[in-house]
Amino acid sequence: MLISEIIQKVKSECSGKWKDYVIEESTTRDKILYGNPNQECTGIVVTLFASVDVIKRAKELGANFIIVHEALFWNHGDHTDWLVDNETYKQKVELLGDICVWRNHDYIHSGIMIDGQYVDGIFTGLMHELGWEKYLTKELKYPREYTIDEKPVKELCDELMDKLHLNGIKCAGDMNGTCKKIMFPMHLIGQIDNDVTKYVEENDIDTLICMEATDFTTSEYIRDSAMLGRNKRILAVGHFNVEEPGMKWFAEHMKEYIDVNIEFVRSGDAYSFVKNVH
Repeated sequence: MLISEIIQKVKSECSGKWKDYVIEESTTRDKILYGNPNQECTGIVVTLFASVDVIKRAKELGANFIIVHEALFWNHGDHTDWLVDNETYKQKVELLGDICVWRNHDYIHSGIMIDGQYVDGIFTGLMHELGWEKYLTKELKYPREYTIDEKPVKELCDELMDKLHLNGIKCAGDMNGTCKKIMFPMHLIGQIDNDVTKYVEENDIDTLICMEATDFTTSEYIRDSAMLGRNKRILAVGHFNVEEPGMKWFAEHMKEYIDVNIEFVRSGDAYSFVKNVH
């Protein structure tokens, strides 16, 4: 089976309608990022980010096709004209060799058919990895809000670190309270943070588990709330760490309709933490 045929099959299994627009080939992020798709596929590696270690693992497995969720060359749109003299870029390209890399971002978010409806594959995978299906309190299409059995914050942190394979968690707010109403707000980078802050207040959300979290918007609201004795916190686990379980889930789903060896390879937590012990 050609790599190009696999790509088309994956697309056909997705909704193709993300948020309020239909995915257009001219504008989608889901492009061939590297290599030739018109070759016979010898094996597929599915990952969140095709790091050097992931590429090395693909070669060990004899796979010449890597499906990623994020950019390959460190910038939105994967532009490479500015990297001609970059030594890391040159070595990564040499390592890739005959491997083809395709980005599946918009399509997997647009929805994969499960139980008669299209669901966001990334956040559905996260829900399954956490085992929180029974706690879902909003629509299944974008599973991002949960009411769990109440537990201490530190217990939830341990659960997240174990299930998401984290090296640590960046936290703000009350770390001595309990967690019950949880929301994954996606990015907190200033664009729609006022809406998130309003939603947290109006819906009595006590815990945000997020990707990025800037210091000057919702993070500061949470911090002030905790200083006023309110049971609120942010657990910023990292962008890739939130989305990686979705690619793991997607790899298993692909096996239902692609008859090629498929392996999920974890790109892993990129961060380590140094704590001041003095």
